[in-house]
Amino acid sequence: MVIKFVIMLTCAVCTVMPLISQIQYPLTKKGSQVDNYFGRTIPDPYRWLENENSQETGEWVTAENKVTGDYLSKIPFRQKIKATLEGMWNYPRYSSPFREGQFYYTYKNDGLQNQSILYQQKGLDGALEIFIDPNKMTKDGTAAVGRPSFSKNEKYAAYTIAEAGSDWEQAFVKDVASNKQMPDKLDRLKFTGLSWKGEDGFYYSRYPVSDEKTKMMDQNQNQKLYYHKLGTAQTSDTLVYEDKQHPLRFVGGYLTEDERFLIIHQSEGTSGAEIWVQDQRSGQKDFTLLIKGFDTEASVIDNDGANLLVKTNAGTPNYQVVSIDPNNPSKENWKVIIPTRSKLLENVGTAGHRLFLTYLEDASSRVYQTSYSGILEREIKLPGIGSASGFSGKINDADVFYEYTSFNQPTIIFRQNITTGANSILHKSEAKIDADNFKTLQTFFTSKDGTKVPMFITYKKGMQLDGNNPTLVTGYGGFNIPVTPSFSVGNAFFLEQGGVFVVVTLRGGSEYGEDWHKAGMLLNKQNVFDDMIAAAEFLISKKYTNSQKLAIRGGSNGGLLVGAVMTQRPDLFKVAIPQVGVLDMLRYHTFTIGHAWATEYGSSDKKEDFQNLIKYSPLHNLKPGIAYPATLVTTADHDDRVVPGHSFKFAATLQADNAGPNPTLIRIDSKAGHGGGKPTSKVIEEQADIWSFVMFNLGMEYKEQTQ
Repeated sequence: MVIKFVIMLTCAVCTVMPLISQIQYPLTKKGSQVDNYFGRTIPDPYRWLENENSQETGEWVTAENKVTGDYLSKIPFRQKIKATLEGMWNYPRYSSPFREGQFYYTYKNDGLQNQSILYQQKGLDGALEIFIDPNKMTKDGTAAVGRPSFSKNEKYAAYTIAEAGSDWEQAFVKDVASNKQMPDKLDRLKFTGLSWKGEDGFYYSRYPVSDEKTKMMDQNQNQKLYYHKLGTAQTSDTLVYEDKQHPLRFVGGYLTEDERFLIIHQSEGTSGAEIWVQDQRSGQKDFTLLIKGFDTEASVIDNDGANLLVKTNAGTPNYQVVSIDPNNPSKENWKVIIPTRSKLLENVGTAGHRLFLTYLEDASSRVYQTSYSGILEREIKLPGIGSASGFSGKINDADVFYEYTSFNQPTIIFRQNITTGANSILHKSEAKIDADNFKTLQTFFTSKDGTKVPMFITYKKGMQLDGNNPTLVTGYGGFNIPVTPSFSVGNAFFLEQGGVFVVVTLRGGSEYGEDWHKAGMLLNKQNVFDDMIAAAEFLISKKYTNSQKLAIRGGSNGGLLVGAVMTQRPDLFKVAIPQVGVLDMLRYHTFTIGHAWATEYGSSDKKEDFQNLIKYSPLHNLKPGIAYPATLVTTADHDDRVVPGHSFKFAATLQADNAGPNPTLIRIDSKAGHGGGKPTSKVIEEQADIWSFVMFNLGMEYKEQTQ
């Protein structure tokens, strides 16, 4: 198939720029696969692309990447963008420290290191010494290390390693004093914690052995909780908990800090929890049901003596904290410690035998410190409208550490004395950006059904509202996940180039509690897409931009958002970037952990859900003869969360159906996954390609910027 088009750039110095005049897409064969859903036949001609291990799919990937690479290589300012991003990324970045015995641990990246290094230091003024350096584990920096879990007296540290972006992990153990690795090695780990019991061993979750060739696609079943005794083979680990009747449930376990209670947390998907508890101090052998699943969200914060402090939304969509006696766990016996408020209680952290309550007020953080009995001690003042995180430590810590960030403010790390409230900056960002050049405002617009929805708009001060500003809008809108202000080097680059960056607080997230979440899930999912369409129309009506200057971008569930909106309103956006998106809503649940999302989306196995899913499934709503936005689909070969088959089939269909002049490309990364643990070098390469594609198709010119 050959699509011809010419893109003209109005730039006095661009006369020698090569014009992209022709794209020849790979010929993608169509199969005869047809599925029957409740009497309705649905063709799936590109089903063969789901088999990412086949030679045929591999050849298609190579051919598509060549087309995309050729296109991107002809964008005249692509290399300049990459060089600028490298310069902007090249500054030291720290995480909040955490204490284990006499040592503090912190992650630090000097700037362009592929992975941050975990450092150990004696006291906060001590010299940084390398504890775990993932950059030395592989030649290409694709090994990512999870935060270690330390044994009771800090003698050992257990940690996980994931390679090439996969969710699959292995666990290892280090001797802290010698910094030498122990012989222990655990396999088949995914979505697990590591929780020590004394110095002898730890609890963890794992899956049964499966076919190595298909483990990146196969549905994950039968997760179980085990106890590993240090110095023994994994084959001799003790099975602690399993649920044979429900093989798709997730099972995790952890001890409270004083090691009195073993907590079992079960879930059937991304919503709803069931909690069991075992009092190990009393010698209890069985588990007691603390919270019956799966109609509410609940999590154990800590124990306060014989009682457990639990964050729950039972009876209140904005959450509260209650004290529960495991021997009398019925709801009528709960004691309210932190009552519900009109704002969402997003998170509860502990340190120094205090609670740190993070609330969201119009998607911005407010933090309060209380006693375990709920007595307010102080509000922790934040620099402005932004996001705060951290607030985690041990029961005898004197200080608590936290991070603050916003759209125009790189991360700042604070240290606060828990007793006095004295506050100081531990690390101030050295990012090469002048936050004073930018302005962030929050405004509200009206969605299709009359709901007021907020958005954050960030741009350079002095920008004129003439309707011609290049604008990128993004959102997530799902899984009870809030989208709050945060700094991004890539977004800062776009702002420096004169772009407007917009984040929409879509329904489906948790920004306004469980009611906000439910308004954007299951049969209400269309509300999320209506919100984004209304947001774009609002930006145009207020003269921020126009449809030829507007781009939309989102990842994972946000990739679904982009796919749905661009198929419902292809006229509204000039550029679309669906990243690692859930794009086939009829088959998503058949791969890896996709079954867990049925609580959010519903399943095509049920008639009512199918009738809803088919209305917005991006893959199934592409139509021949429609002019679609300039589209760059992105995915990766090791994405075992949203398997690349989603993106493969969507891109192939889009290339076949698109009747307009805009390019429809797919970028398929290698040795990368859903996004977690991606090396800095790969992040910069991907960002350079995306921003080059966005700017070129929005008709922008690259502006030199000082570092």
